[in-house]
Amino acid sequence: MIPTMKHPLRHLMNLVLSASLCGALPALAAGPKLPGIDTAMQGMIAKNEIAGAVTVVVKKNKILHIEGAGFADVAGKKPMTPDTLFWIASMTKPITGTAILMLQDEGKLNVSDPVAKYLPEFARLKTPTGKPANLTISQILTHTSGLGEASGPDAQKAKTLADLVPLWLSAPMQYEPGEKWRYTQRGINAASRIVEVVSGMTFDTFLQKRLFGPLGMKHTTFYLTPESRSQLATAYAKNKETGLLAPVPPRPEFGPRDKPPQGNGGLYSTATDYARYCQMLLNGGRYKGRRYLSAAAMKFLATPQTGDLPTGFFQTDTFGNRGANYGWGLGTCVLRTPHDGVASTLSPGSYGHGGAWGTQAWIDPVKKVAYILMVQRSNFPNSDASDVRRDFQTAAAEALTR
Repeated sequence: MIPTMKHPLRHLMNLVLSASLCGALPALAAGPKLPGIDTAMQGMIAKNEIAGAVTVVVKKNKILHIEGAGFADVAGKKPMTPDTLFWIASMTKPITGTAILMLQDEGKLNVSDPVAKYLPEFARLKTPTGKPANLTISQILTHTSGLGEASGPDAQKAKTLADLVPLWLSAPMQYEPGEKWRYTQRGINAASRIVEVVSGMTFDTFLQKRLFGPLGMKHTTFYLTPESRSQLATAYAKNKETGLLAPVPPRPEFGPRDKPPQGNGGLYSTATDYARYCQMLLNGGRYKGRRYLSAAAMKFLATPQTGDLPTGFFQTDTFGNRGANYGWGLGTCVLRTPHDGVASTLSPGSYGHGGAWGTQAWIDPVKKVAYILMVQRSNFPNSDASDVRRDFQTAAAEALTR
C-alpha cells in the first residue's frame, strides 16, 4: 500500500528541491511509465550527452509511457515535462509528405506530377548534362531530385516560400534526377510551396486547419509566441575538450513570424503532440474516427519509393555502410533491414524521421508501437545514430517484452 501523506504538495516540493541539488530531476508529470527508460535517460544525463529528455511510447489507441527526465533549462533548474516545447527540425519532413498526400487523396495533385505543373518556374531547370530536369513531386520528397541547395543572405531575407523559389532555381543541380539519393532540404520546401499553390493557403495555415487542429496538436507551430518561447527547451552543445554541456542560441531562420513556414525543418512541437500524429499513422491514417490519409496514401509514407538506391544517414564507414538497409518514402526514412545499434530493436518496415538536435520518432508497424524522443543537443556526430536514441529504444523494447 502507498501510505497517505498529510501534506502531498510540501512532499512534492521537497522532492523537487532534493533532486535539483543532486542533478537531474525525476519525472514530475503523472502518466504511465515503462520500466528502464528513466534509468537509461538518467544515464545519458550523467554522461552529459543531454541535459534532459521527454520520452513517449504509444500504441494506436493507448499511451504506454510518457516521462520527462532532467532539465529543459539547467541554469534555471526548469524540469523537462510533457509540455516542454522542442524545435523538431527535420521531423517536420514527414508532416510535409502527409500534407502532399492529403491533397492527392482529394484528387488535387498526384505525386508523379511534374513540379513545374504547380511551380512553372521549374520548367526551365536543367540537369548537369543540360537536359530538362522534369522533376516530379515524388523526387523532391525522396531526396532523389538532384536539386541544388540555396542558402546565404538572400535566403535569410525571404519572408515567404514563394520568395525562395528563385533561389532554388539559381543553384546548379547536383546530379541527374533519380540517379542517386542525396539529402536535399530545398526539395522538401518546394513541396511545401506546392501545398500552398494547390490549397490556396499558406503552408502553416493548411497544416493548422487540416492536421494540427483536428488532431489536437495544440502546441505544434512554425511560429513562436512569448508564451510558447517560455516553454521551449534550451539547446546544448557538448564541449569536446571538457565534456560539459553549454547552451547554444536558437536557429535564427526558424521561429520568427517574418520567416517562411519551411517544411524541411521549421516546426516546434511537444512529445505528446507528435505522439498524436504517430498514432494516426499507426492507425493507418485514422485518428479517433476521422480519416486523414487513405490506405493508398499511407503506402507512400511507409514503404520505400527509391528503388534499390542506397539511402540514409548510415552510409559511411563510421556508421557501418548501411545504405542498403534503408529506403525513402515521401518525407520518411524506411528501415528495410534492421542492423546493430539504433535499429536493432525495430522491425523491418519501421519508418520515421529524426531532427538535427536529436529528436526522433519511429513507427514500428509490426509491433504496432511508436517511439518518440525529444531532446535538444546541437552537436551530435549523427543525431540518428545517437546513444540516447539507442538506449531509449532498447529500454522501451525490452520493457514491452516483459
